[in-house]
Amino acid sequence: MSDVVLNDGEALEDLFGEKKIIQNRNLYRFTSDSVMLSRFVRGRRGDVVADFCSGSGIVGFHFLCLNPGIKSVTLFEMQESLSSMAERTRQLDGFDKARVVCSRIQDIGPEYCEKFSLILCNPPYETEGFDGVPFELAACRCEISVTLKEICDIASRTLKYGGKFAVVNKASRLAELMYTLKCAKLEPKRLQFVSGGGKDERPYLVMCEAVKGGKTGLEILPAKFNDGTNGG
Repeated sequence: MSDVVLNDGEALEDLFGEKKIIQNRNLYRFTSDSVMLSRFVRGRRGDVVADFCSGSGIVGFHFLCLNPGIKSVTLFEMQESLSSMAERTRQLDGFDKARVVCSRIQDIGPEYCEKFSLILCNPPYETEGFDGVPFELAACRCEISVTLKEICDIASRTLKYGGKFAVVNKASRLAELMYTLKCAKLEPKRLQFVSGGGKDERPYLVMCEAVKGGKTGLEILPAKFNDGTNGG
């Protein structure tokens, strides 16, 4: 593990084993949603992976730790401050298979067309309620800079045929998520609801894995209960 320069507000937090990730208390910090998504997805040896809306890199880096046999992971994040933290985490932990790209996913170029075999995304999934919140925080939580439709369409364009797209969103948006995936020719194949704490609590999140050009048929997994220990 190499030395790293930390900016104001930044600190090293646990990522996986001895690996660390740079976080900033003044910016968006990852939650258990991201860790659950990286554990939900089934990686394959040789996968060429992308992490859309990657923030400081938690999904992509954690997935790489869990799946060291993948070929590469490219992290796309539009905010320079978050992308910078991800790049320094990459250098700190020696993640040679990772690449950090500071870009809106809408600006992903033709060189990435049908490049990836797997795309992960923990997107902003609120649609309102962030008036007065600084843009740097609101953009990570609310659909200010990118919509669910745009994310699915771009995932379809950059996935190989038969490639997988894994996404997390609010359980209340499940119907919209299924419709949007299908419109983008991404067939939902695995789905898991997430509840907080007890078995009697209603799901608040849903994780879904879809396949580009896949046949119909959806596997619904037993609900996952997030007791707050899924992070880190």
